[in-house]
Amino acid sequence: MVAAFNYVSPEAYLAAEADSPIKHEYRDGDVYAMAGGTDAHVTLALNLWALLRGHLRDRGCRAYALDMKARIEERNRFYYPDVMVTCDERDTALSTYKQHPCLIVEVLSESTEAFDRGNKFADYRHLESMEEYVLISQTRQQVEVFRRNAEGLWVLYPYGEGDRVVLTSVNWDGEIADLYEDVTFPEPEIPEAVI
Repeated sequence: MVAAFNYVSPEAYLAAEADSPIKHEYRDGDVYAMAGGTDAHVTLALNLWALLRGHLRDRGCRAYALDMKARIEERNRFYYPDVMVTCDERDTALSTYKQHPCLIVEVLSESTEAFDRGNKFADYRHLESMEEYVLISQTRQQVEVFRRNAEGLWVLYPYGEGDRVVLTSVNWDGEIADLYEDVTFPEPEIPEAVI
């Protein structure tokens, strides 16, 4: 990613983002344009959002997909998670971003996977409200749920084909096949034979 601007304040970023035709993420004064998503990426995010939306109805929680920012004030960051859930009443007053999510989900892509697993996860861990961080593969049925335990440590719960995915932060579980409905995986590359 290449920074699109010189240092800007969070307030200037939010004002510019409100009028921008493309989305940008913000990291401590630097603004980065976001690339568009693939069919699989968008389908996975919306499938999970739809499953959570129905489950959370009338429970005091809201699920967001793709266009809602998460603010990590302590790290001076704004990200656009693929899916985010907040059950915190303080977030109802915030119309363009949320600060107290309990669940954040990123659909992995080749260009962002290292960042999603590394620096972005490190930033998200500063959200005291966050109980689970979920990474979803778009190349195979694989979901990794990182759950904060009672000691504050993040424990990995991996799920694969045939499994039921469990998200304790929102008291939801469902078949991984439902999450991957209508997702077409890329054909595996077959190495050329050496003669």
